[in-house]
Amino acid sequence: MSDLKGKARLENPFLNKGLGFTEQEREFYGLCGLLPGKTRTLLEQVALEYEQLSELSDNYAKNKYLMSLYHSNRILFYRLIEEHIEELLPVIYTPTIADSVMNYSKDFGEKTEAAFLDSDHPEWIQSALLEASKSLEQVDLLVITDGEGILGIGDWGVGGVMIAVGKLAVYTVASGIDPRRVLPVVIDNGTSREELLNDPNYVGKKKPRLTGEAYLEFIDKFVEEAKKAFPGVLFHWEDFGRENASVILERYKKQLTTFNDDIQGTGVMMAAATHAVSKVTQTKLANHRYLIFGAGTAGVGVAEQIKLELVLAGMSEEEARNQFYLIDRNGLITSDMTDLTVGQQKLAREEAEFLGLTDLTEIIERVKPTILIGTSGQPGAFTKESVLAMCSYQERPAIMPISNPTHLAEAKAEDLIQWSDGKALVVTGSPSKPVQYKGVSYQIGQANNALLYPGLGLGIVISKAKRVTEGMLSSAANSLGELQDLESPGASLLPPVKEVRRVSQAVTEAVVEAAIRDQVNTRPISDVKRAVQEAIWKAAYEE
Repeated sequence: MSDLKGKARLENPFLNKGLGFTEQEREFYGLCGLLPGKTRTLLEQVALEYEQLSELSDNYAKNKYLMSLYHSNRILFYRLIEEHIEELLPVIYTPTIADSVMNYSKDFGEKTEAAFLDSDHPEWIQSALLEASKSLEQVDLLVITDGEGILGIGDWGVGGVMIAVGKLAVYTVASGIDPRRVLPVVIDNGTSREELLNDPNYVGKKKPRLTGEAYLEFIDKFVEEAKKAFPGVLFHWEDFGRENASVILERYKKQLTTFNDDIQGTGVMMAAATHAVSKVTQTKLANHRYLIFGAGTAGVGVAEQIKLELVLAGMSEEEARNQFYLIDRNGLITSDMTDLTVGQQKLAREEAEFLGLTDLTEIIERVKPTILIGTSGQPGAFTKESVLAMCSYQERPAIMPISNPTHLAEAKAEDLIQWSDGKALVVTGSPSKPVQYKGVSYQIGQANNALLYPGLGLGIVISKAKRVTEGMLSSAANSLGELQDLESPGASLLPPVKEVRRVSQAVTEAVVEAAIRDQVNTRPISDVKRAVQEAIWKAAYEE
């Protein structure tokens, strides 16, 4: 691929430099007469692109502009994001990515680098994976989605491909994983959304989704073919539906190098946040009570990851389980409820006193949680009454509405600070501006998985881990918790997103060390810091 010349080089996003080609390069690659005579440095190109980007009025328009650049000049795309990371990360991923997903069919263009797999045609899997990866050096990482449970907006079918593409872009921006060694994969398993089934522009398959064993057989076939095509690859599962996400993870986690960001990534982020709460309140994790509002894939994943931290700290499995209370659409989850998922069953309460409780404020008064986490996608669910209820018995209650996008959050950070008279320890899912209250500037931590999964993934790739261990996940959570100074009034519980490169490097190093400690690395590593530095891809033109 590196010897491509003429128009073929200009049309390859990994090799194209546009006006960044020097005169000597233009002669060598047969580009003379194919570009204007002007040459520009990479930073000059970045400045001009940012100037044009800044003229656009809304983030969705900016996202489309950036994706056009992504398809034409990959190095310029990544360098531009790096130079303006705090501003542009929310444009290329959460929350703007939701617009890209919902408008995918309307905006559809011919340029795509993903593998599209049809669940009705398992015989196409091998050829699709091999063809889609032809322009890559090799494949170390797959981000796979079937678009059924996206970002709190639900089933958007093949539009979910934008999730996989955006996720991989964040991998590179945040941790420096090589974009020439990753592949987005979308499984077209039909859709249950009537809006898409009736949309004449929808580009996916218009039929109901396969379910149960029929679908899992297709996933089995995909895993088999992907392992053949890309030995040692990391399988990153993303935005699968509630009925499949945990089943797929449990089915493969002991036999593959595999990770589910919705379950484990969100869980690790919140484990890091609870470690910070423990430090601020000077209360051990084991002495906190956890109420999770929203018991879907993310909510159960959060509970399980924090529970793991409690077990690693010395509690028994049963003791740790008893610290958790989950609320679903039918109220506080108890063992008498029907249609509970496997994950919900493990955390259902047995006590008769909790049967039939549905009101959040009443549940708070009964349970007396010290940490309230929202993963429901129910805007405004955390009311002033519920916040006051927590403040009535807890000096510094932790209240974390992490549902996103912003309009789905259970509460606004500003309201939580005011209602609690500055006592609440707040983390949100989408970016929140600092809250000024009674002379204190409260910095609001964002439970943005971009702080976690890129370093986790790069650490797995560097170590060539044969599986993802509990120790690797716990080390990732603890590494995040060690990066913040929590002494000052109003300090954020989590590192700011603008420091994602520094954070990702710390996470990567911690994960590699844990892989070595757990003896799952298949690559010998004597110097972890050096191995991480050597693996980081840099957005710079090669001469």
